[in-house]
Amino acid sequence: MKQIVAIVKPYLVEKVLEGLRRAPLEACSIQEVKGYGRQKNYLDEYEGSEYATAFIPKVEITLWVDDTRVEEILRSIVAVARTGRMGDGKIFVLPALDASRSID
Repeated sequence: MKQIVAIVKPYLVEKVLEGLRRAPLEACSIQEVKGYGRQKNYLDEYEGSEYATAFIPKVEITLWVDDTRVEEILRSIVAVARTGRMGDGKIFVLPALDASRSID
């Protein structure tokens, strides 16, 4: 099993989730996050707004999928989330070594 962490622009979240609607996911979680990557100089363009010298808002989608479905899921996310512009986000694929159905 793998854990896929996709960090995308907020306005693309619904489209990404729609693309994953029929995908065989074990589990999914979503949270709002803030950060920056290579576009940190891009923040200067927001001067005078609430984003001046702040982090850019993003949404983190965390998925747990079977090893055999990872490439399919990645293609689905990239097809929707890639705009070709700086700040599109990142996708990380991590091994999920163990899982428990309940917390004791």
